[in-house]
Amino acid sequence: MNKNKLFTAIVVSLACAAWGGQAVAATPEAKAAYKAANEQAGLNYKLAHAECEKITGNPKDVCIAEAKAVRTYDEAVAQAQYTNTLRAYTKARIKIADANYDVDLARCNALTGNDKDVCVKLAKSTKVAALADAKADKKVIEARSDAREAKRKAEYKVATEKCDALAGAAKDDCIKAAKTQFGY
Repeated sequence: MNKNKLFTAIVVSLACAAWGGQAVAATPEAKAAYKAANEQAGLNYKLAHAECEKITGNPKDVCIAEAKAVRTYDEAVAQAQYTNTLRAYTKARIKIADANYDVDLARCNALTGNDKDVCVKLAKSTKVAALADAKADKKVIEARSDAREAKRKAEYKVATEKCDALAGAAKDDCIKAAKTQFGY
């Protein structure tokens, strides 16, 4: 699903750029945006669900599943952006994968026999792949963060070692500058 791939790319890039291992306190603006996004998702769902009521049979089931998937997507993205943690983005991707799976299963219900079996297996395969990607991306981002921290500590040790060649106030200034530069 294109929307899912786009969200994955956004999540990975945002998490790589913004995640520093700790949550940032949400601003009042972020809280208001989160609340507005959730309200809009609920409103859009109600409108879509009302349109689905005009349809009957399996197309109605697919329509309702799609409406729920869109609501899940909107709410998950809003929650992830509001919380702004790697864990929140990963949870959002998992929720979206589950919702997409439900849509795929609804589509499969229109089929019979082997076609339905293949469709269900494909839906399950797509879900497993999406979940694996979400978890793998989380591990990659965490590993990069850990590597960045280890590199920073090593560079700090080198800087303080260079300061040992100095004496008195110059050494103190050098150590203070190293602490400031490397965040200690």
